[in-house]
Amino acid sequence: MDKIRIIGGSPLNGIIRIGGAKNASLPLMAACLLTDEPVTFKNIPDLADITSMAILLEHLGVQIGQGIDSPENGGLQLPSMTLTASHVKTTIAPYDLVRRMRASVLVLGPLLARMGQAVVSMPGGCAIGTRPIDLHLKAMEALGAEITLEEGYVHARAPHGLKGASHTFPLVTVTGTENLLMCACLADGETTLRNAAREPEVIDLANCLVSMGAQISGIGTDTLVIQGVSRLHGATHTVVADRIETGTYAIGALMTGGQVDLIGTDPSLLPTFVPLLEEMGAIITPTAHGFHVDGRNKPQHGVDIMTEPFPGFPTDLQAQIMTLMSVAQGASMITETIFENRFMHVPELQRLGASINVHGASAMIRGKPQLIGAPVMATDLRASVSLVLAGMAAQGETIVSRVYHLDRGYEHVEDKLAACGINIERIRGRDHDTEDHCAA
Repeated sequence: MDKIRIIGGSPLNGIIRIGGAKNASLPLMAACLLTDEPVTFKNIPDLADITSMAILLEHLGVQIGQGIDSPENGGLQLPSMTLTASHVKTTIAPYDLVRRMRASVLVLGPLLARMGQAVVSMPGGCAIGTRPIDLHLKAMEALGAEITLEEGYVHARAPHGLKGASHTFPLVTVTGTENLLMCACLADGETTLRNAAREPEVIDLANCLVSMGAQISGIGTDTLVIQGVSRLHGATHTVVADRIETGTYAIGALMTGGQVDLIGTDPSLLPTFVPLLEEMGAIITPTAHGFHVDGRNKPQHGVDIMTEPFPGFPTDLQAQIMTLMSVAQGASMITETIFENRFMHVPELQRLGASINVHGASAMIRGKPQLIGAPVMATDLRASVSLVLAGMAAQGETIVSRVYHLDRGYEHVEDKLAACGINIERIRGRDHDTEDHCAA
């Protein structure tokens, strides 16, 4: 397995292009199943999870082509992907493919809506906590789907098509909202989804579906109203910037006392995070293609946060902000409300000298002036990058193991950081089988 080696102490200074959002790209790719015409996505990131979804879609019969877009976002060329599901050859998503990534369940909705049936493996466990799909299934049943669970597979049928209905999610679910949004686009009649997720990635999917001919109102609110149509057509869509990658590198600048221009992104994607970073000492200035983060003041004091669905503080930035708090002056507290096992990075940060005490769903962090490098091991995607951040701010050498987690959600992370003055390198290891993927 590959490892990442970091020699800490250098400020993060330079320009970083933020890639397309992984958590937007995956449902967008699944949406290609809703039409027999080509759908092209610009700004698609080069990530292991994107590859996993592409393999699953090719199994289903989707033809995939890749290319490079014309210069955008300050003159940078962006990768593109064209998916054509003109001939769906199977509606079965097998365990061997689905187990690699929980987001694979996103093919269930579009297959059911367009083909009238789908058999999708249950995605299984996830390191950061239980993530059941019963919210998806109950909502699909509200639209008339017949669903059974057999030998670890979801069998969904709608032999006479889906029918519009009114459904309220008992809990906010991002992938559940996305799956049902895709279902409802081809359902007969009007569907109303209440308590829907409002994340930028959900908005991005809805906007793409509209460009494909869907009729959706209430985009960006917790109530989506969809008028079903008989078919969707092809479209070209630019994937929204990855707000989690954006926040991660902004934290990196503040942790190391550097300054960085983040381009291809927008601070409005992080309405709770940006003011918090400014409160901790960062100076953030919008630019023509993103924003500038001046972290030369370093983190001045601790803060208290609670993770919540959008527009609250994102759970996917919890590990990173904890790392920042570990070198801030004073005490901080984090309360995690989304996932029950999302403090697994704490023992690894403690190996670097961080002072963190966990009590149930809350963690108390007492900032220290200096972390000390050590060997550490990543437990999940966001934990892995938090350890990289810690290594950047630590004295001496830090080696992060199991970085295949990192490759699922961060595009060429060591190259981007090295180009901005960080002493970082990848130590190549043997090939591995990443069985414990999850969609965070």
